[in-house]
Amino acid sequence: MLTIRRTDHEMRIEIMPLIDVIFLLLTFFIYAMVLMVRAELLPVEMHQFSSGEPTTVPPAVAITIDQNGALFLNREPIAVDAVLERLKAFKAADPDTVVYVAAERIGVQDRLPTFLDLYDELSRAGLDIKLVGSPKE
Repeated sequence: MLTIRRTDHEMRIEIMPLIDVIFLLLTFFIYAMVLMVRAELLPVEMHQFSSGEPTTVPPAVAITIDQNGALFLNREPIAVDAVLERLKAFKAADPDTVVYVAAERIGVQDRLPTFLDLYDELSRAGLDIKLVGSPKE
């Protein structure tokens, strides 16, 4: 009788298919994250007007009051007394400069005197300021 010789092969795990599956999953999740950006606008074709002009964004200056009551003018610390002079310098350089004032929500009562002094000083100087905040729900 004939016997068939079989060689026993050693079991091994192929790593290349595993790497392919991992890259496939990675690609899927990256693509899914890109698609999660929600656009609020409908894609409409805009009409072109011959009288239209490109818009320009006016320069802006930001005054921020942190949770300790410290003032910052464009991310640089500043004293309450020096704010008006710096704002007048910005306005002299460009009269269209918009002044925004923002304050952190935590501990509003601690910062209220600072804000009121600042608002009073800017109003007396005739500067128009815009308050920055988040909308109420």
